[in-house]
Amino acid sequence: MVTQLHPQLAPVFDDVLHRNPGEAEFHQAVFEVLESLGPVVAKRPDYVDAQILNRIVEPERQIIFRVPWIDDQGVVQINRGFRVQFNSALGPYKGGLRFHPSVYLGIIKFLGFEQIFKNSLTGLPIGGGKGGSDFDPKGKSDREIMRFCQSFMTELSSHIGQYTDVPAGDIGVGGRELGYMFGQYKRLTNAYESGVLTGKGLTWGGSQVRKEATGYGTIYFLDEVLRARGESFEGKRVVVSGSGNVAIYAIEKVHQLGGTVIAASDSSGYIVDEQGIDLALLKDIKEVRRARISEYVDARPHASFSSNGSTIWSVPCDIAVPCATQNELDEDDATTLARNGCTLVGEGANMPATQAAARVFAQAGVTFAPGKAVNAGGVATSALEMQQNASRDSWTFEHTDERLAEIMRGVHDLCAETAEEYGRPGDYVAGANIAGFNRVADAMLALGVI
Repeated sequence: MVTQLHPQLAPVFDDVLHRNPGEAEFHQAVFEVLESLGPVVAKRPDYVDAQILNRIVEPERQIIFRVPWIDDQGVVQINRGFRVQFNSALGPYKGGLRFHPSVYLGIIKFLGFEQIFKNSLTGLPIGGGKGGSDFDPKGKSDREIMRFCQSFMTELSSHIGQYTDVPAGDIGVGGRELGYMFGQYKRLTNAYESGVLTGKGLTWGGSQVRKEATGYGTIYFLDEVLRARGESFEGKRVVVSGSGNVAIYAIEKVHQLGGTVIAASDSSGYIVDEQGIDLALLKDIKEVRRARISEYVDARPHASFSSNGSTIWSVPCDIAVPCATQNELDEDDATTLARNGCTLVGEGANMPATQAAARVFAQAGVTFAPGKAVNAGGVATSALEMQQNASRDSWTFEHTDERLAEIMRGVHDLCAETAEEYGRPGDYVAGANIAGFNRVADAMLALGVI
């Protein structure tokens, strides 16, 4: 694996493996970036001389803490909390909080590392960080979630602030959880510091389009990819994995642009509706009832639900948009998609395709756009929320949506132009990695050894 890297980059990855044992997702994220940077170190020896590569793979700060809380039976429960403040060369740390039983330090570091370059690509003044806990909100009462969030924020509050570190939501952290955490932060600090969290409710400092932003931004980016090929979403069959915020609003935007999303999923299986996913029904199931996606077929009997071991990627489509979780799309899935005629894959989630899957797409001529570029719309709109909080302003949905679309067009063009500049035309992975890295590296050089 290491032999595929540029000779000046292989020792960096060796050091990452040595210093971070057992953190497979973090290793994968680092390798995927380093793999693109051979032409950069050849062109910019000053990055090597200043040890930029060695510094950028090491978080500036890693915080791990105990989160004690009391369940509805009066039993004390203990979870573990994390905040990895990875890189602040461009601005305050910015990145979500994930509450899921799979969370451990390696997951948070992978997400934080990706966030550095994602945030860089937006062109906005925000650094990279990530956090979360191995707490599982599923099956918990509102009071249990409130008690957990209050305990979590009691420790986290001393490490964040609008000029230091601004968390947001992620898997398992929505408006309810953010509300409980913001309330506790306000209580602890005796200040209405609305810029300390993003993804807030509209009545207490939130931004229009924030809920829709990652899904909308994903499709805005892919629309630019199609436009560059002289195509559009019109008449395209699209498969979107997941059924959370990102997936739901990606589906909504695809339908607005003339495409048809025919399949969606959750952790229990996937549905196929050849007439097109009924978005109102899906929103009712997932946002109102918080039920399983299998209930979709009760109201749409012509649709089908599968949980028999096959994956959503077996459904023939023109465009695939994985929006669920990391490494959900593997080499076999990629082979199936390519064989069935898929020509474009865009990562709505963070690193949902394995490295082997990405190589299959490259070999098969399938355009593959990585999450650090494609799903940057969420953090971009979070930064717009920070701007509104700082100026005590509130923008309309239309204005914020226009800003989001403009930012995503800029991200696409930067990736495409950078790939062209470095001799990799059409390679969005290389374009995103190099463009995101160069901006952070230049800032790190300017700031000195800190």
